[in-house]
Amino acid sequence: MEWLGPAEWDAVALSLQVSIWATIVSLPVGVFIAYALARWSFPGKQLLNGVVHLPLILPPVVTGYLLLASFGSRSAFGSFLESIGIAFAFRWTGAALAAGVMAFPLMVRAIRLSIEAVDPKLEEAAATLGASKWWAFATVTLPLIFPGVLAGAILAFAKAMGEFGATITFVSNIPGRTQTLPSAVYAFLQTPGGEAGAMRLVIVSIVVALTALLLSEFVARRVAGRVGP
Repeated sequence: MEWLGPAEWDAVALSLQVSIWATIVSLPVGVFIAYALARWSFPGKQLLNGVVHLPLILPPVVTGYLLLASFGSRSAFGSFLESIGIAFAFRWTGAALAAGVMAFPLMVRAIRLSIEAVDPKLEEAAATLGASKWWAFATVTLPLIFPGVLAGAILAFAKAMGEFGATITFVSNIPGRTQTLPSAVYAFLQTPGGEAGAMRLVIVSIVVALTALLLSEFVARRVAGRVGP
């Protein structure tokens, strides 16, 4: 990777940082939402399912604008967060938030499919032996769905690495601060003679995305092997 310049390395490193944090922070929420959608019946379940998958349908720029309107310094909630030392707009943390929101539906879907493949009677059997619902989930369901959770996390990471529209709308494209890998490619393409730099980053993007997809496919096969007949 010596053929990458300092600015290109900064973009790659920031993308990895953003994607890792987006995946780690959203994973517990993703598992909870996936379990609720797979196992529970409650009013507004279909509405929650629609909201979770909304980022897949909305234009990414619209999602970025909604994040800016909600978490920007001019919004009431954003001002409150900044008053306690939490800032998102035009920060790398905002890029992580945008990437996490855009990747969340893929994560939830993968985990939900894994949960639905596990027989609920296994949890019921654990409950008859005195286990609480959360303990039954932790000791019975979670080990069975772990490959699915891992697959969802990998897909979310790959999606976060490639997120552009929502990120650039929410946190702009500031080199060394909010310029992720896709934003750097865009910046190179807007600069005369920047095609070579853009191509180098495109190659990095392809390698990362392909690796993530291959890992996800491998894990999916493991899931099928564990829960299949």
